[in-house]
Amino acid sequence: MRRSLFPARVLSAITLVSCGSTSKSAAASTSEVVLASEVEWNQLNPARGDASPRAGTLWGDRQGTGPTGFLFNPVDGFSSPPHIHNVSYRGVVIEGLVHNDDPEAAEMWMPAGSFWTQPAGELHITAAKGPRTLAYIEIDEGPYLVLPKEQAADNGERAINVHASNLVWLDVADPTGAASPPESATAPRAKIAFLWGSPGAGQLSGALLKLPAGFTGELRSNDATLRAVVIQGRPRHATAGARDPQDLEPGSYFVSTGDAVHELESGEGGECILYVRAEGGFELVGW
Repeated sequence: MRRSLFPARVLSAITLVSCGSTSKSAAASTSEVVLASEVEWNQLNPARGDASPRAGTLWGDRQGTGPTGFLFNPVDGFSSPPHIHNVSYRGVVIEGLVHNDDPEAAEMWMPAGSFWTQPAGELHITAAKGPRTLAYIEIDEGPYLVLPKEQAADNGERAINVHASNLVWLDVADPTGAASPPESATAPRAKIAFLWGSPGAGQLSGALLKLPAGFTGELRSNDATLRAVVIQGRPRHATAGARDPQDLEPGSYFVSTGDAVHELESGEGGECILYVRAEGGFELVGW
């Protein structure tokens, strides 16, 4: 990251409360960036041929047994037949509109920034609307399979559809809401929307981070595995001491393990939203 963009005077330190230890050990760290333009696309469900949406893997192997995350890209007007999956998954809309529900449910089109879950074995359809629809899909174990409706079963989980307008955004500096912001804090502040899991040392969790226009700061993983996907905006990103800064378009991804520092700028063009999956603690520090 260009150091000229980091003023010497720290205006605010935004620490993600209850997200584990923030101590800096000597643990080795690794990092990787995958640009949306570098993603390799193939058919999500090869059995449907050209009618299948495209899928682009960001991390893991959806045909393997471990966790994975990938991009979902259906055409405008796509609507799947009723089907099930062998594993549960989570989704975040990046572009366009997505409807995911029981076959007989009324349409609820979820715009960019919306979040949904789909339990394994539950019968549903997935539809898309818009010139370009893109979503991030994540599973905790594989392989990810599309199975016929005849194999539907209730595994005890319940689906969640959260429209972007219904997200609960909390101040990153005070996610409990217990403290009043200082009178001098007139600039927009970074926000967080907790989605799933239990933030903390050794725990898995997922959240959305909203960086206001003009934000400059660091996202730090505290001896954790941290994965982030750009949902909105074009943040400028660099891993401290590792590579030159890059502008990340929606759908781009970065990951780190150990005590890593991701330098971020949202720029003056508008706010940025990141989906963050962390196994362990992390913090956001802003200038």
